[in-house]
Amino acid sequence: MQGQHSVTIRFTQAVLEAAQRHGARVPEGLLQSLARRPRVPMAQQDELWALFAQATAADPLAALRLGTGLQAGHLDIVGLLLLSCDTLGEGLEVLTEYAPIIGDNARFETATLPDGMALRYLPAYTACRELRVEAAMGCVVNLARWMTSGRFRPSGVEFAHAPRAEPGAYEALLGCPVRFGQPVDSVTMAAGEAGLGLIQAGDRLHAQLRLMADEMLASLPSGGVSSRVQQLIRAHPRWGKERVGEALGMSGRHLNRKLAAEAVSFKGLREALLHEMATQALQAGQSVAAVSEKLGFSDEGAFSRAFRRWRGQTPAQFAREPSTPA
Repeated sequence: MQGQHSVTIRFTQAVLEAAQRHGARVPEGLLQSLARRPRVPMAQQDELWALFAQATAADPLAALRLGTGLQAGHLDIVGLLLLSCDTLGEGLEVLTEYAPIIGDNARFETATLPDGMALRYLPAYTACRELRVEAAMGCVVNLARWMTSGRFRPSGVEFAHAPRAEPGAYEALLGCPVRFGQPVDSVTMAAGEAGLGLIQAGDRLHAQLRLMADEMLASLPSGGVSSRVQQLIRAHPRWGKERVGEALGMSGRHLNRKLAAEAVSFKGLREALLHEMATQALQAGQSVAAVSEKLGFSDEGAFSRAFRRWRGQTPAQFAREPSTPA
């Protein structure tokens, strides 16, 4: 439900400042509410975008310019996590998994195309949709270029809506062909673009940031299907998607659709919870073999590979550390 969704304060602050630069008069009550919250309820985010739309009515490309001016820090920990990736392809995977931290009623997905790949943006909001989509697409293109030192060359940007200004103006800002009236909002690219190296790669930093992002993702409040899935996974960590779906009275495919509506993936949610449960069990002194079996891994090797992906070290190394933070 809309009232349960929220957006990180860092991204909200960027929208607020842009609206004020264009002369928007933001109610004092809204300003005070934003100052007190680490996350902003979707109703207030909608209100802020409405103020932005009103203030920029004479500038149809204001939202796109806002997006191209966003920096990694505006995306909260997700931005830092992107900067710690080795390649653009890894960064795209991070974005598809952790985008709900930025705003949990929109998600990204990647798709293979005959001549490359696409990063698709799938928002569930309705208020000021075109403006917000243009800001998101501008942010993706700009950050991808910046993180690859200008080497990223998108094949194009596709919007589901009609142009709000001359198409040539969009292409001048985004630096690539732009098409409108498409089935889905997306950034398309050649397959080789995924292998581009990023300017700030670091395995240890990436592992630490991924841990923090996993915890934030798992802690996002929700009264919907995702919270019930979390409860079932904690009680039955060996269960997969089909078994969890059965317990909820639905198929695995239907469960996927329900979770997607809450901007959550079953794989990401389960991995975040297994990671949390594994670190707690190891810190409590349980053996690697016992934790591996309890969490449903096929063998210790599979558990060790997963744990190394989560934390950048093996379970045995983690267990030997005397004061590892939970």
